[in-house]
Amino acid sequence: MGAMPIYTRTGDEGLTALVGGERVKKSTLRVAAYGTVDEANSALGLARSLLPSELAELDPLFDRLQRALFELGSDLATLKNSPAERHIARMTADDVAGLEAEIDRLEADLPPLKLFILPGGHPAAAALHLARTVARRAEREAVALAEHEWVNPEALRYLNRLSDLLFVLARYVNHRLGIAEPIWRARGS
Repeated sequence: MGAMPIYTRTGDEGLTALVGGERVKKSTLRVAAYGTVDEANSALGLARSLLPSELAELDPLFDRLQRALFELGSDLATLKNSPAERHIARMTADDVAGLEAEIDRLEADLPPLKLFILPGGHPAAAALHLARTVARRAEREAVALAEHEWVNPEALRYLNRLSDLLFVLARYVNHRLGIAEPIWRARGS
């Protein structure tokens, strides 16, 4: 069996296939939402690649998050009641609770947040902030989609908690590495 070709030419006219085979324009809200989830996954992969060895204990969490984002993309790319639904894993309340548990676990080691911080610090933390903002964009796009079509409500909740977790992870990375968080100060202060 030969390797799958990377190009299929099936999207050359601006169409793509959802999970299940339904053809839609690449400009649809659904494609934008799951495409931005893919961007968030790539940004998270960048952050993961920048993690220093002293934070290797975070790698299993990053692995779980990246795999979950792949499943989230499939969730968003699958229409409700599509025959393909039985082949994908929809996001669940347990997935959201898992993110909340990670947030609580990591925050327990962090000093209280008293000021606004700027994205930055260690390169891995800065990349986590980038992943956070891409996740927020994915959430906005999924919410816009949900105004017109069915979207799994747990997928929306997952995206909301994910950006919270990525914020906490960025703080955690800087804290564990002894890097001061860049603080935002109002002009003139």
